[in-house]
Amino acid sequence: MPYQTFQGSLDASNLRIGVVVSRFNEFITEQLAKGALEILEKHGCRHENISFVKVPGAWELPMAAKILATHCDAIIALGAVVRGDTPHFEYVAGGAADGLSRVSLETGVPITFGVLTTDDLQQAMDRAGGKSGNKGSEAAEAAIELANLMKQLKENR
Repeated sequence: MPYQTFQGSLDASNLRIGVVVSRFNEFITEQLAKGALEILEKHGCRHENISFVKVPGAWELPMAAKILATHCDAIIALGAVVRGDTPHFEYVAGGAADGLSRVSLETGVPITFGVLTTDDLQQAMDRAGGKSGNKGSEAAEAAIELANLMKQLKENR
């Protein structure tokens, strides 16, 4: 029995994308943002269709994402939470993840999680353009693909 298959493309030419970036650990998050913006440009997203927002820290990402969801096809959330000597890491990382997931499910707008949660700064640097690639770039590709997939699924109702 044949079945329909849906898969998003990497064509960003008709997409409105929100990029929300934490300023905390900015030397890391700037690299994540650079990677994300390069991917958006590579796949045809027009500059005027990108909403770029900076927030103080990862905890604040969900609130900005909720506002962006009113006019974006997808959102890329970027941040860097590095483990310290206190449980603060778990609260911030968990709150950001839970909040972004909730906003995405409530609004129906895909939000990709480009928030690094690492044990130390070296791991963060490795994932922000170092030997482990750029997780901002990966989050941008996923956002493009998901935005196009959601459009397909909505059109096929």
